Amino acid sequence: MSESLPLSVLELATVGSGQSTADALAATTRVAQAADRLGYSRLWVAEHHNMPAVASTSPPVLIAHLAAVTRRIRVGSGGVMLPNHAPLVVAEQFALLEALHPGRVDLGIGRAPGTDQHTALALRRDPAALSAEDFPQHLLDLLGLFGDPRVEGGLAERFRATPAPASVPLVVLLGSSGFSAQLAGQLGLPFAFAHHFGGPNVQAAVALYRDSFRASPALERPYTIVTANVLAADTAEEARRLALPGQLMRLSLRLNRLRPVPSLEEAERDPERAAAEAMPSNAIVGDPPGVVAGLRQLAADTGADELMLSASTHGVAERVRSLELVADAWGPAGLEHPAA
Repeated sequence: MSESLPLSVLELATVGSGQSTADALAATTRVAQAADRLGYSRLWVAEHHNMPAVASTSPPVLIAHLAAVTRRIRVGSGGVMLPNHAPLVVAEQFALLEALHPGRVDLGIGRAPGTDQHTALALRRDPAALSAEDFPQHLLDLLGLFGDPRVEGGLAERFRATPAPASVPLVVLLGSSGFSAQLAGQLGLPFAFAHHFGGPNVQAAVALYRDSFRASPALERPYTIVTANVLAADTAEEARRLALPGQLMRLSLRLNRLRPVPSLEEAERDPERAAAEAMPSNAIVGDPPGVVAGLRQLAADTGADELMLSASTHGVAERVRSLELVADAWGPAGLEHPAA
């Protein structure tokens, strides 16, 4: 697998133990600027609500800030959860971002709530809206608002995302199932598979996406982004130690006991440490050669066109160091964007 395969970053704006929201967002800014400097292709932030460990509740606001303090990296959502929002609102937000930062904005779209059902109801204000049955139509409305000539009817008959667009954001469909893979293929959109969730279905979903793919005005051939939990340190032993806070966070999510990301010291004495370390994981953790080998294997197994790295640990210095080590060991991370 060629080292020239693009690498990108998924940044969850995590709030660690003893940190404020402002601290978390300052850390995300530092990660974005490092990714920009190191040559990563894009940086995405994700929509989450009512979670003590995640500060990125409003991706468009955070994207505007990150794009303004970086130079060339694409910045986007991984993703915006479309059922939580009116398609016209999302289209207007991202058309405005694209006008401010032309050629640098990605709109990753998901259909999960990004939160629990009670919070989803507070966002959507109607129990009938908790279903995602209308998601395909809302996605078509979104594409139509951006001027996709294939979309007939819907909101685009009466509305536009912005009065005088010179370019549009790149729309990417996110998913961890066959439903999103097939829909992305049928609509000719890039597809991002959430492999960092830990699901086993990445190869089947990517194959379904490619089998379903139809060329579109946005994309002539399938384009797949695969996310992965990745943490590199100077030694494999140090990487495994730094990964412990992230392992405890994944355990807390599984047990629905949400909390900020523990510090390394808290994680090392946590009573659930053994259970967290025993959980099955597809994370790629190690020294730079080991991480690069794991990334190459993931790319070979999935045929990914791009890999997106998410580093889960408490300290921002460790996250930035991981990106530096991977970039140096991988080679040029890929400054071109075949899907753009």
